[in-house]
Amino acid sequence: MTANTSLIKQAVGLLEAARHQAAKQTNSLMVLTYFYLGYLIVEHEQKGQSKATYGASTIKHLSKVLCKRFGNGFSERNLEQIRAFFLIYKNRQKQVAIPQTVSAESAIQYKVQLENPALTAFPLSWSHYVLLCRIKEKNERSFYEIEATHSNWGVRELQRQINSSLFERLVLSKDKKKIQELARKGQIVEKPEDILKTHYILDFLGLEGKSNYTESDLEKAIIDKIEHFLLEMGKGFLFQGRQVRFSFDEENFFVDLVLYNRLLQCFVLIDLKIGKLRHQDIGQMQMYVNYYDRYVKVVHEKPTVGIIICKDKSDAVIEITLPKDNKTIFAKEYKLYLPTKAELKKIIE
Repeated sequence: MTANTSLIKQAVGLLEAARHQAAKQTNSLMVLTYFYLGYLIVEHEQKGQSKATYGASTIKHLSKVLCKRFGNGFSERNLEQIRAFFLIYKNRQKQVAIPQTVSAESAIQYKVQLENPALTAFPLSWSHYVLLCRIKEKNERSFYEIEATHSNWGVRELQRQINSSLFERLVLSKDKKKIQELARKGQIVEKPEDILKTHYILDFLGLEGKSNYTESDLEKAIIDKIEHFLLEMGKGFLFQGRQVRFSFDEENFFVDLVLYNRLLQCFVLIDLKIGKLRHQDIGQMQMYVNYYDRYVKVVHEKPTVGIIICKDKSDAVIEITLPKDNKTIFAKEYKLYLPTKAELKKIIE
């Protein structure tokens, strides 16, 4: 690498990092400003004699003034969203250090806040929070905020995860204590069961309208959309290969998909079945897992996990085929469409 090439590479890296940081700071500043503005609106409303009529009148008048001075971004609808945002997240008032009363010094105090940790109170963009504010249930809203922050989800990915009812699907396999933990910490991956969902939503594959697709079609569609598939699988997944061959007793075997989970530090083998799961399929996966445990994984890695993703399964067949203390082989159904939240909530209840 020449001196000029090195200089250009370092300069580009520096400016891209600075631009990314500036955008992040701008987003945080916008969200913090809207939180403060929501506070001002609510504080002003509470001094009115009739909250309902007075509040509507306040927002209408404020919108007219702000739009005239700052543009159309402060419509009545947007101010209503800003007000709702403050009411939902008002428990962060101390973290943001909003003064208890509105005074002439408020603006000065706000300027000082912009240089302190208050900016970290809202780690996502305003567009993220507009989506989050539509979620009525507090635990669910908290979960999605944590996951979007930790997993660096864009707005589109956050919308998809909400639409696919990720929270409800995880809740189905948790007890009450674990549900509270989801709301406080997000999804924690410490053991194989933590990466599992009740079923996987593969709507992004575009196979819903096809009635005669094969397992090869399913596999190819997954490879074509591997980034989406890894996101659907959950945290920490890396793709290693498809139709990975190993030989044993002079016979070749092929694992449909081989993944690695860096959080669990283990191989995750995926077998795809478009029909009903049979006991032979479970036995085959047991053999795959045994081979990887004995001949592929190294000493510091954890036991291999096998997941059979199938169209239909019988819990009785799985229970009688696998040993009672099984902790590494699982069968999960997939769906090619997004179930409604009402359907999932009904199952949970």
